[in-house]
Amino acid sequence: MSLDAFLALLVYAFVTSITPGPNNLMLLASGVNFGIVRTIPHMFGISIGFCVLLLAVGFGLGAVLTAFPALHTALKIAGAAYLLYLAWKIAMSRSLSAKGEVEAKPMRFIDAAAFQWVNPKAWVMAITAMAVYTNADHPFLSVVLIAFAFSLVNLPSVSIWAGFGTALRGFLSDPVRLKWFNIAMGVLLAATLWPMLK
Repeated sequence: MSLDAFLALLVYAFVTSITPGPNNLMLLASGVNFGIVRTIPHMFGISIGFCVLLLAVGFGLGAVLTAFPALHTALKIAGAAYLLYLAWKIAMSRSLSAKGEVEAKPMRFIDAAAFQWVNPKAWVMAITAMAVYTNADHPFLSVVLIAFAFSLVNLPSVSIWAGFGTALRGFLSDPVRLKWFNIAMGVLLAATLWPMLK
């Protein structure tokens, strides 16, 4: 991969990682409700889970889904159902989490990593990156470079959303503001399904 192509890939990785989508909206809500420290496993789960998804798509999973459309449809349905469940949980959250609280918990590392497999935006990003940036002459190396590029920019990008949510904690300590914020985040998260339903 040429330096120009790698730089273009980095820009693509940054833009797709920083723009709103299910992961970033959940991190914003998690930053508000749990703070940055308790959201760290969620951030790492997204970054590592997406890297694994990229490698899987690059090494053949994308071709399997193309060959078996029913599997692709099932994955979309499962992803949509899980996304709606998460949107509902966020929308119904009513209090900032304190350290001693048991009911509300931030997303765990493994849950955030597994969510990448049903996240519509993650699939679009992975398939597009592999389709555009892989080199037929060096397929293995180009897949690894694409995963590396995303690894460089993904964690800092998603951390911004969690940090922004944490910065809003003081403003949203008012229960009424927090209630409407969480409802708005739940609705926006559900709305991220729109491109998938077209």
